[in-house]
Amino acid sequence: MTYEEAAAYIEKIPRFTKKHGLEHTKEFLSRLLNPAADRKIVHVAGTNGKGSVCAYLEAVLMAEGKKVGVFTSPHLVKINERIRMNHIPIDDEGFTRVFHEVLLAAVQMEEEGWGHPSYFEFLFGMGMKAFAETDVEYIILETGLGGRLDATNAVERPELAVITSISLDHTEILGDTIEQIAAEKAGIIKPGIPVFYDGSCEAASVVIQRIARENEAPCREISNHAYEIREVTRKYIAFSRVNAYDKDVIFQIPICGCYQAMNAELALCAAEYLLRGEEIREERWQAALSALKWEGRMERISPHLVIDGAHNPAAVKAFVKSVKAYAAEWERDSVILFSAVNDKNYKQMIEFLCENLNVRAYVVTELKGPRKVPARELERLFCQFTRKEVICEEKMEEALRKAEARRCGDGEVYCLGSLYLAGMIKEAVERGDISYA
Repeated sequence: MTYEEAAAYIEKIPRFTKKHGLEHTKEFLSRLLNPAADRKIVHVAGTNGKGSVCAYLEAVLMAEGKKVGVFTSPHLVKINERIRMNHIPIDDEGFTRVFHEVLLAAVQMEEEGWGHPSYFEFLFGMGMKAFAETDVEYIILETGLGGRLDATNAVERPELAVITSISLDHTEILGDTIEQIAAEKAGIIKPGIPVFYDGSCEAASVVIQRIARENEAPCREISNHAYEIREVTRKYIAFSRVNAYDKDVIFQIPICGCYQAMNAELALCAAEYLLRGEEIREERWQAALSALKWEGRMERISPHLVIDGAHNPAAVKAFVKSVKAYAAEWERDSVILFSAVNDKNYKQMIEFLCENLNVRAYVVTELKGPRKVPARELERLFCQFTRKEVICEEKMEEALRKAEARRCGDGEVYCLGSLYLAGMIKEAVERGDISYA
C-alpha cells in the first residue's frame, strides 16, 4: 500500500472493529514483540491538559539532550502528528513502513478470532513500533480516553505516571461524577510507580491518593500554590515557581492560557524526577518552554485569529478565564466562532460562554463527519442564552469570513468548541483556502 492507502485504511478501521479490553492490546503488542518496552515511559492521563503536559515535558527533556518519542491524540491536520520523535512527526515513508509491519499482526489476529485491533490500538502499536526502531530514550504516552481501560495502559512498567486536571467529560463512558472519572484516570497508577497529579480538584485528589496508597505508589500533589502567574499577554504567559530554588526564575510560555502554568509546572516536576542525579541547567528549560509551539491551544495563527481546542465545560471555563486575564479591554470587540461534536456537553459550554463573555457576536458552523452538531441546533442554543447577534453558517470558510467581518478594532476571532474545528481552520489556512489578515 502507498502512504495514502495506509492512512485511508486506518481511517476506516472504526467501521469494522470495536474497542477491546487490555488483554487484546497486550496480545497485539506481544505479536509485535513488545516494542520499546525497555524505554523509559511516562504515562499521562487526565481530562484537560494532557497534550500540553506531554509537549512541555518533551521540550524540557530535549533541552537536556534526550531523544524523546511522543504518542498523542487527536491530530489536527495529518495523522502522522500522533507519532513524533523529538517533536517531528513520523514521515510518510516511516509511517508506511511501520503500518505494513503492524498490519500483518492485525490481520493475523483477526484470522485467529481475536478481532482486528481498534483504530486507537492500531496507531498505538504503530507508535511503539516506530519508537523501537529509533534510539529514543524516553517515550511519553498520552491516553486516548480514560486510563484504566485505555490501550496505552497495556504498558506495565512505566517510569512515571502523570495525571492532569480532571472534570466531567465522556460521562456516558467514564461515569457521571468527578470521583468515578478520577478512578478511571487513576487506573494508570501501577504498583510502586510514582505518580504526580494536578491537585486543583479536591474530590479527584482524594480518589487519586487512595488508589496510589492501594498500589504503594509514591504520590505527589501539585497544587496551584506551586507557581505564581506574573504576566499574561496576547502572546505569552509568564510564571515563577514557588520554591526556595526557583522563586526568582521566570518561565515564559508562548501561549496565553492561564491554565498552562499548571500544565507546565506538572511537566517541570516530572522532568526533575526523571533527570534526578543529572546536572540540570534552568536556563535551558526556560529557553525550551519559551520557544515551544503547541498547536491548537490558544494558538494565534494570525494577528487577530486564535484557535483553541476547548471542547468540554471545564476547558471552556479555562478559556474564558484566559480571555479575561489578557484581553478584557478587547473583549467587546471580539467574536466567537463555535462548533462541537454531538457527544460533548455543548449546551453547557454555550451557556457559560454567553453568561461570562461580552463579545460582539457569535458565529456557529459545522464540523465534518457523522458526529457533527447541526449549525442550526447550535444557533438555537446560543439564541436561548444571549441577545447578542448569532450568525449561522454551515460552511466553515464562510463562517470564518463572517466572524472576521464582525470583529472590530483590536478584537479577536476566537475559534473553539472542538479540536476538530481547530484542525479544519489550520488546514484551510495552510492550504490557502482562506486568506486571513
